[in-house]
Amino acid sequence: MVKILCVSDTVVQQMENAAHLRRRYHDVDLLVSCGDMPAAYLEFITSVLNVPLFYVRGNHDTGYTERPPGGEDLHRRIIHYKGISFFGIEGSIKYNNSPIQYSDGEMQSMILHSSVQLLARKLQKGRGVDVFVTHAPAKGIHDLDDLPHHGMKAFLRFMDWYKPRYMLHGHVHTWDRRTTVQTEYGDTCVMNINPVTLLEIEPER
Repeated sequence: MVKILCVSDTVVQQMENAAHLRRRYHDVDLLVSCGDMPAAYLEFITSVLNVPLFYVRGNHDTGYTERPPGGEDLHRRIIHYKGISFFGIEGSIKYNNSPIQYSDGEMQSMILHSSVQLLARKLQKGRGVDVFVTHAPAKGIHDLDDLPHHGMKAFLRFMDWYKPRYMLHGHVHTWDRRTTVQTEYGDTCVMNINPVTLLEIEPER
């Protein structure tokens, strides 16, 4: 079993406490960020827990251009860790001139340009990737009516085509405990991991 600590969007004061991290998450194997996180926050968590970091940039992570967090940027890459494969797409729907925002067509194009590696793995394993990591939600799943928080149709197609076991996203805050944060879509468990979620995944044989 691989334990993954997932974070996004909201700096949680407890997560800046080394004693709390060691007590609560001492057996975590990996940190995954779904974006809009200060680089120093991510680096503090990884240094205290002594685990790798995989991340995608959120629409507010423009500072990563000059100072990226120490870790693996999943954007348009497949990375394997302890028998589990990860693939990521950064950013959100385009709603102003920030560089980490994309139209649905641009998101679709990025996915298509990664199809060779994803299709090869799907033919071999039955799915293109185990864990699909994004910042934005998929269209109609955990998204909101306001333009900045619209979901991406391209992500629905990704799940239809490549059948990941999990899609992890942030971007939509979960202040209201009644907010739905986990939804089954076909073969995929879609999870809004904001602000902190602990996920256990059994590697496929």
